[in-house]
Formats: sequence, C-alpha cells, structure tokens
Amino acid sequence: MKKQVVIIGGGFGGLRAARALKASPVDVTLIDRRNYPLFQPLLYQVATGSLSPGDVAAPLRSVLSRQKNTRVLLGDVVDVDPASRRVVLADGAEFPYDALIVAAGSQSSYYGHDNWRQWAPSLKSVEEATTIRHKIFYAFEVAERLSDPAQRRAWLTFVIVGAGATGVELAGALAEIARQTLKNDFRSIHPEEARIILIDGAPRVLPPFPEDLSRKAERSLTKLGVQVKTGVMVKQIDKEGLVFATQNNAGTDERLDARTVIWAGGVTVPAFAKTLAKRMNAATDKTGRIKVNADLTVPGHPETFVIGDLAVASGPDGKPLPGVAQVAMQQGTYSAKVIVRRLRGQKAPPPFKYLDKGNLAVIGRASPGPDLQSRLTAHHRRRCFGLQLRSGDRAGDHCAPEGDSIRTVMTTAGSR
Repeated sequence: MKKQVVIIGGGFGGLRAARALKASPVDVTLIDRRNYPLFQPLLYQVATGSLSPGDVAAPLRSVLSRQKNTRVLLGDVVDVDPASRRVVLADGAEFPYDALIVAAGSQSSYYGHDNWRQWAPSLKSVEEATTIRHKIFYAFEVAERLSDPAQRRAWLTFVIVGAGATGVELAGALAEIARQTLKNDFRSIHPEEARIILIDGAPRVLPPFPEDLSRKAERSLTKLGVQVKTGVMVKQIDKEGLVFATQNNAGTDERLDARTVIWAGGVTVPAFAKTLAKRMNAATDKTGRIKVNADLTVPGHPETFVIGDLAVASGPDGKPLPGVAQVAMQQGTYSAKVIVRRLRGQKAPPPFKYLDKGNLAVIGRASPGPDLQSRLTAHHRRRCFGLQLRSGDRAGDHCAPEGDSIRTVMTTAGSR
C-alpha cells in the first residue's frame, strides 16, 4: 500500500508541494476550505475593479487534474491526532497520514480589535476584495448625490490602514481610479479630488523593503496624490471614520471622517495553528507561528512539516524568513523532496535554504518596472494560474491543462 501524504492548504506552499510529489510513489490528499488557490498579491486589483475574481483564482482540481496520484477535498481541518496520525475535519471526517504538510496560511489581524472588521474589511479573500470594490464605487455614487460639502468630503475620503505591499499597491490603484479611470464619469463631483490616505504605525512605508526603495515608493505615492501618514496608531474605527494618534504627538487623538476604511494591517495564524501547536507540544513565537527544525519538521514529529506563513524558519542571517509567496513555494518543494528521499532510503537533503528572488510592489501603471498587467493577460491566454508573477518562477510552471477554463466556482467549506 502506498504511503499517504496529506497536505493542509492549497495556497502557494501546499500547491507547490503537491506538484513536487507528482511522480512519487505516494497517494496525496490536498485539503482546503476553498476549492481554488488564490493569488493574493493581485487581490488589490480585484478590489479596485482591474481584474475579476476568476483572474486571481483557478480550480484546484483543474490545476492538478493530470496528477493521478492526487485528490483534492473541500473541507476545514480543525484537529490532528499525532499518535494515530490522523487529521480531523469540521464535519467529523478523518484522514490518515504517513506524512503531513501543513500550509494553512494566515489571516488578517486586527490586534485585538476584531469589532473593527465590520467597518474596515481586510484583503485576504475574494469575498473581501469584492466587498471593498463595492464600498469604493458606492462611495463615489453616494457623493454624486450629496450637496453638503462636509458629507461629500467624508464619502470621498478613503483610508487604508497598513503600508505594507498590499496597502501601498491598493493606495496607488485607488489613486489611479480617482484621477484617471473615473475622472470624466460624474457631473456633480470631481473624483480626482478624492482623498486617499495611507497610514501606518511604522516610521516608513514598506518596512520589509530596503530604505531607499521605501523612499522611492513614498515619492511615487505622493506623485499619484496619496497622502502618507507614518508613525500613526489607530485608536478606533466605526461607521463614520476613525480616530488615530501620531506617535510623536502623544496624547492627542485626531478624528478623521471617512466612509471607506480598508484594513491592510498585520496577519495572524488561523485557529488550527494553535490546535496543531498544542497537540504536538510545539514552540511558537508571539504571533502563534510554529518553530520548525532546519528540515521544516516540527521538533519531535519528523513526519510533520509546517511551511509558509505558519512556520518560523530562519534565513542565513538568523532572522525569521518573511511570509511571502517565494518562501512558501520553495518550502513546499523542499518538504516534498525530503519525503521522497525518505521513501527511497536516500540521504536527507541539506537544511532548507531560502533563495531570495526579490520582491515586487506595483504602485500604479505608470511606475517603473515590468508591466504586470500585460504579463498576467499573456499567461491567462495560455490558461495559466500565474503563481510566478511575483515569485520569479519561470512562466508556465503552474499552468493548468491547455483546454481548461480559467473560470472558477467560488466555493468554501461551510458555505452555501
């Protein structure tokens, strides 16, 4: 009987691990609460109307349809039993494993203020992206009908909380919508006068990037008309706007009326990660991410790999690797390689080493750099799920079969 490999999560890391096991003598079961992998780096374009949801998602079964040793199951994994080596789904179903790869990703963190979510949606799912798109365009429509200057100004004020890659790209795209796309579409308002404000508690935008690139990004945003406020801490978000305080002016709160607030702040681990850590007695960092060995396994559980956003793995400099697509994909390939070598009785590969291929933040269509939109279109003409757009992978590495459609039925476990 073939060994059973269970992969939890069909995102960058999980999908790459499954594909790396294509020719291996194992049976692979990939379980995800969605039936499609999501290219999150381009969700901001769905939120601003540049792309449709089907452009950033493709059916998992189509992507893996030619991989006969792999099955895809829709389900929400809620527990794991390391002793019997079984994972448990929310509906009670259980699946045994000889090797387990956990690539469950992350979710938005409101830093203990989850009640803000109803007023400031985050950008981690297709559903949230379409909600944000509705909020953005609805704001312009409401402003068109208002005569009161104060109310109109509030509806034409857009605040993005979080100046990481998502926040920066979203701010740039939103500025282009207001100043170019919608410029001539209204009669009572001037969309180009909309205020797009990007705020963050850090001292600069794009904190993970080198300082010179951070400064360049801020100049590009300013040129597009985006107001950048750094060193700012949000104190409250409600239906009418938000309250914030500037760190260098402690004790003074400022109210900003804005009918559209978008959360692009931090991330945290899903509930399953906490369960996994408890069941395996694994050490975690302060955010709940699991500390793994050099071969990405959980200490004391060599059959269990944790990759991507859930893993605390160090780079050559000793610092934790960032939660980006490139890391997850390389870890997915590596974990699959370890499993195959064990099956063949071969020597274990060297410890995981991340090859940094660079990061990309796109700030408006006029910004320097490759034309991401045209590359995406070209890849979709080949029916590709373009995971390589930000990762540096070669084109076609994640292509679905030539005849498949890119259209996706958006289904999540537990939804109707």
